[in-house]
Amino acid sequence: MNSNLFTFISHHPVLYKFLFLIFVLQTSNSQAQSQMITPPNLQKGDTVAILATARKNIDDNLKPAIDLLHSWGLEVVIGSTIGLDKDQLAGTDEQRAADFQQQLDNPNIKAIWCVKGGYGTVRMIDLLDFSTFKQNPKWIVGFSDVTVLHNHLNTMGFKSIHGIMPISAPRATPEAIETMRIALFGERLSYDIDPFLMNRHGKASGELVGGNLSILYSLFGSPSAIDCTDKILFLEDLDEYLYHIDRMMMNLKRNGCLESIKGIVVGSMTKMKDNDIPWGKNAIEIIDDVTKKYNIPVLYNFPAGHIQDNRALILGNKVRIDVNGTCSKVVFE
Repeated sequence: MNSNLFTFISHHPVLYKFLFLIFVLQTSNSQAQSQMITPPNLQKGDTVAILATARKNIDDNLKPAIDLLHSWGLEVVIGSTIGLDKDQLAGTDEQRAADFQQQLDNPNIKAIWCVKGGYGTVRMIDLLDFSTFKQNPKWIVGFSDVTVLHNHLNTMGFKSIHGIMPISAPRATPEAIETMRIALFGERLSYDIDPFLMNRHGKASGELVGGNLSILYSLFGSPSAIDCTDKILFLEDLDEYLYHIDRMMMNLKRNGCLESIKGIVVGSMTKMKDNDIPWGKNAIEIIDDVTKKYNIPVLYNFPAGHIQDNRALILGNKVRIDVNGTCSKVVFE
């Protein structure tokens, strides 16, 4: 501060108190905005609802997923959308929203486990009322199209879990299953990751946000778009053309997301496709090319996404990442 200005303010107590009050309020608001709310950890005897927000679940066997929850000492409620059939979706938008709303408002339901992804969650997100949830939050769990819910919850200040879903549970690795249990029950979650040649070394800490790249891309400009400022961004995707990956990464760049983040964690980029005339780079090379101008750590090959070893991530939680040439770390604080 200019010394003359400081002298002036110090000799005017009322002005000094007024400016000090503004400073305190701004600091308090900033801290409040950055304080994400953690839903209560699950306890044995709690109930988890399994329901559909997107693609229909007609033929898939849910017994392995139900048995898994039972093995953790949890009870299970099957939502009314399981078995509904409306073209590709699990019932109409209104039916899926009504089922989700019922489980969202039910105080006996402590977590909602989305049965599968695909597409359709964005069609019902604006039909939901989160008023009761804000008073009694619960864990929302899933990945892929569930990124719509993860991002929407993040804008409201609530954490959620990016992890396996009921239809993927039978094929999931023991590590993926165990890390979801750890996340749900509030145990310490951290990862040691093998080195990868294209990693960009460095350390960073911040709130973890993100999910499926295609969904993130589709939400920019909507009320569900995340604020990337000072965050650690997680990305994964499935079954996309390589030029689509480039287009979506350029969108993140032009939206200012890459300018403001502190680090990137890249999960699986599974079953990527190319045109007859090759794009010329694979998905990891595309991400590296778009982000190379930024002085931030980038961790590739993190075990999460559309793979069997889809390990749990607590979105909205503060994490520390240490990307190096021996054993990179992702630690949830």
